[in-house]
Amino acid sequence: MKIFNILIINSLLICLFLFNSIVNSLASTPAGYGNQFNFVVAKWTPFQLLVDSIPGISKEKDILIYKNPDFYVAFPSIIKRPNGEFLLAFRSAPDRKIFGEKSSSHVDPNSYLVSLRSKDGENWTKEPDLLYAHPFGGSQDPCLLQLRNGTILCASYGWAFLRPEGMKNLKTPHFIAGEAVFLGGYLVRSRDGGRKWEGPHYPLHIEPEININPMGKPVPAYNRGALVEGKSGRIFWAAAASDAPGKTSVHLISSDDKGLTWNYSSPVAVDEKISFNETSVYETPKGDLVAFLRTAGFGDQACIARSTDGGKTFSKWESMGFKGHPMNALRLPDNRVLITYGYRHKPYGIRARILNAECTDFATAPEVILREDGGNGDIGYTWPVQLDKKRVLVVYYFNTDNGTRSIEGTILNIK
Repeated sequence: MKIFNILIINSLLICLFLFNSIVNSLASTPAGYGNQFNFVVAKWTPFQLLVDSIPGISKEKDILIYKNPDFYVAFPSIIKRPNGEFLLAFRSAPDRKIFGEKSSSHVDPNSYLVSLRSKDGENWTKEPDLLYAHPFGGSQDPCLLQLRNGTILCASYGWAFLRPEGMKNLKTPHFIAGEAVFLGGYLVRSRDGGRKWEGPHYPLHIEPEININPMGKPVPAYNRGALVEGKSGRIFWAAAASDAPGKTSVHLISSDDKGLTWNYSSPVAVDEKISFNETSVYETPKGDLVAFLRTAGFGDQACIARSTDGGKTFSKWESMGFKGHPMNALRLPDNRVLITYGYRHKPYGIRARILNAECTDFATAPEVILREDGGNGDIGYTWPVQLDKKRVLVVYYFNTDNGTRSIEGTILNIK
């Protein structure tokens, strides 16, 4: 009976795949930019399936990692250290409701980077350790990278909260969110497994960036998303840049000294109307650099760009044919690639796809629904890590019924 059921499921998947291919081929007539935009939004989206309906993939369970009603926590990242320990970092700030305020914000003067530890990925330390508190403002989105030499990098960016007098004296142009002014990006690094952190180290300012920080200096490069250490040892980081008021593009920067200094490499995704921002970079077995891009002004379409020459140039970006952001990628033991992302539309939740080793089948890879019980769109920012040969933990921040934000995870079995 079990074999019969699997055969039925496989037959249905084949039928859906063929239907998807036919629809996409009919819709592939070249068009101008405006028509192309409409085509992408209206294009047949690869079929969605609950995780347990795909042979070889099953959901083991959802886990609650950290939740405290006094704090607004979000934007996690996770690494597996060489000794097998898991290190999880996220942003933590007071839940402003405890001060009698109506709501919290993603920008807060008391937003710090904190961390938790686990030996198995399921049982975590109860109270977070302080990873880093920036002296000039609140920090966001700690993005961890485990280097092969044992060093850990953590990329972040910050916001400074100014008094009215300071606001009046700001140089222009600058990026303001409420009472906060954008500081730009920075990195800290640890050589003892994340117990002590050195820095901050500031990356270069890239020329497309137009904004000035509160100290009157050009904004250093920044972004949310996974950095990658390539086969050569070079570190690649897809940095965002405000290239015009209210619009961003993405550019590749690289480091040959383990993240101490950085050089500009190339544009990754630039458009006159569409914004590209939060991006994860992945290196394929063949050596291609693949950028998984979040967009704005493009119907929340996920996009992809590829470099076949080590980041010197990138091919023209293209829509992946589905909604979701931001994305992150994990190489599985068989070289397939698990991409995960938040779904900030009803039903709110967490989703994923498994791509081939070179990430070329994104248009046909089935979408896997991990969760669809989110309280609203303030969820996601996934980051996957391999627990063992068959299991993966996907961490993210979450809420139900617009309640206290929490750091949670989903454990998958992938054969």
